Amino acid sequence: MKAHQIFQHSTPAFTRGIFHYLRTEQKEVYRTALATLAQGRKLRPIFVQKKSPEQQYEWLQKTVAMKGADGVCEHLLQLWLLKAQRDLLVNFLDGVGIAHDGDGAADDLPDEIDPAKLKSTVEKLLAENDPELVRAYLHTFQLQKAGGWDEIRDLIESEPRLQFAAASAPAAAAE
Repeated sequence: MKAHQIFQHSTPAFTRGIFHYLRTEQKEVYRTALATLAQGRKLRPIFVQKKSPEQQYEWLQKTVAMKGADGVCEHLLQLWLLKAQRDLLVNFLDGVGIAHDGDGAADDLPDEIDPAKLKSTVEKLLAENDPELVRAYLHTFQLQKAGGWDEIRDLIESEPRLQFAAASAPAAAAE
């Protein structure tokens, strides 16, 4: 799954929370992303910047669900996870035995992940967090390695809480 597809399948409240965090806590990143996405849609950034925050979130929701926004989407997801969801990242990396800097950034990603450690770690994360957050994290983590990890793919395929429901997807035209 690509980054823009994560946004396509996430609930509006979830994506609004991401945008709100970025607008209030990572202002420069938010402004840059808004400008980049506006230019990608052949709009002047000021057109979007003059909208109210709620209107900006609605515009962003539609824009990040488009295939052409994939690079920006991946960057936004990574930054939001690293800054706003640090505990989740640290708990995941510790649980599966991946060395990191203490703030959730992995030092070196392994070629394989122990399936038993992965399953128990994800079960714990699902018990402690919103399943939508865990789902978005695992799908974003899969983007960190070309082709992702077979172990994570297999777990996602076997665990409905980690799957994006096709019914929550917007019209295929957004792809």
